[in-house]
Amino acid sequence: MSTENSPTKWGQFIPLASVFFFWGFVAASNDILIPVFKEAFNLSQGESQLVSLAFYIAYTVGSLIYMGISILMKQDIINKIGYKNGLVLGLSISALGTLLFYPAANTGSFALMLSGLFIVALGFSLQQTVANPLAIALGPISTGSQRLTMAGGINNFGTTIGPLIVSFAIFGTSIGKTSTMSIESVKIPYLVLGLAFLLVAVLLKFSSLPDKPETIVEEEGSKEKGRSSALKYPQLVLGMIGIFVYVGVEVSTASNLPAYMEQKLGFAISEIAPYISLYWASLMIGRWTGAVEAFTSDLSLRKILRFVAPYLAFGVFLAVNAIAKHDLTPFYVYALVILVLIAADIASKGNPARMLLIFSLLGIIALGVGMTNDGMVSVYAFTSVGLFCSTLWPCIFTLAVSGLGKNTSQGSSFLIMMILGGGVVSWFQGYMSEIIGIQASYIVGVLCFAYLVFYAWRVKGILRDQGISFNEKISVGH
Repeated sequence: MSTENSPTKWGQFIPLASVFFFWGFVAASNDILIPVFKEAFNLSQGESQLVSLAFYIAYTVGSLIYMGISILMKQDIINKIGYKNGLVLGLSISALGTLLFYPAANTGSFALMLSGLFIVALGFSLQQTVANPLAIALGPISTGSQRLTMAGGINNFGTTIGPLIVSFAIFGTSIGKTSTMSIESVKIPYLVLGLAFLLVAVLLKFSSLPDKPETIVEEEGSKEKGRSSALKYPQLVLGMIGIFVYVGVEVSTASNLPAYMEQKLGFAISEIAPYISLYWASLMIGRWTGAVEAFTSDLSLRKILRFVAPYLAFGVFLAVNAIAKHDLTPFYVYALVILVLIAADIASKGNPARMLLIFSLLGIIALGVGMTNDGMVSVYAFTSVGLFCSTLWPCIFTLAVSGLGKNTSQGSSFLIMMILGGGVVSWFQGYMSEIIGIQASYIVGVLCFAYLVFYAWRVKGILRDQGISFNEKISVGH
């Protein structure tokens, strides 16, 4: 690595990564709650997507609250209280949200369930505003997006086991068989989750995480310094739309998959959890692959790890499902699909703009295959969207905040606000499925990927005009 860049600060990065795990655990668990609530509360497919909408709209509300308080204080909140305290506050808010699951489960209230998810995500909004730029800052800029990808891989370990644990809590040991659903059974896992939030908050408070990372405070990053607002940077504004449609296609693909498998393939609700787990494990597989460059500067070792990392992550998925006593036979063929991911990762050469372009095009192809085929081929195609979404968040985030300097935390808050897309696009696809059919409704995801192809092409020129080239930055680390 370049001597002008400090190595990745693992002692600080590892405790930070724990919050990424929680975001994934809860977000993926929603995909199990959706069909359960749909049946328990007699909801339409569109109404069932209110689970996603309540969860993801909280990110926008949280960001608006963040900006409002910052305006009243005449100072950015995170710059005032520090990054570490911001994480602790966010975890505490999320812990409060989990408490609502107890009365919600006891009274069988759908509205209280949604309120609990909303408050949990409100805390996540603040955590994400802090944690994403912090992950980029804890080491050299040349591997910033890879470090964020690695944190995303930990996030997706949470998304892999979340659906299985919540499904087990609801269906008991009879996963894969017809079983009686109990709304009351969701309260225990969420109360345990709340305790975990508080425990991690205490650990982070006493960790070595910096309150104000030097690379964020000092770096101006571009030729055009000192802009008064993050919104004056076109890479951020276009990146906000990018985050909206990216989270939208990632979440809607998974949250509408249970309905597709029920309606088209005749799966029982209790049989779907392993496939939801595979979808989110696909994001873990891709992110472990994309994080290789953050581990080592040895090119030979990187080549080996590019093949080892994805299959190691796939092994984690198989192991977790084996423990849950699921039949693994349907999943072995997925090892071949992973080869496409590896080839795409090699072709991207670690450049976030090129990676965004390649992976978005592959996402369009995957959805196209899923929409034009039947049976398990379509399931694997829709599931593989997880592989191609895997590195898009760090790519978009890194490109969007590049060159923002002192406006980084403000820009981060704007990007977190756009996580709302997860709820809006999921709801819209659910609504469209009632008009054109569940399989055809995946055209919504194709349109989302199409915008990301445009952003990947456009942002490269915008950053070049500001004197920022990721080809040059990445070559420094080689």
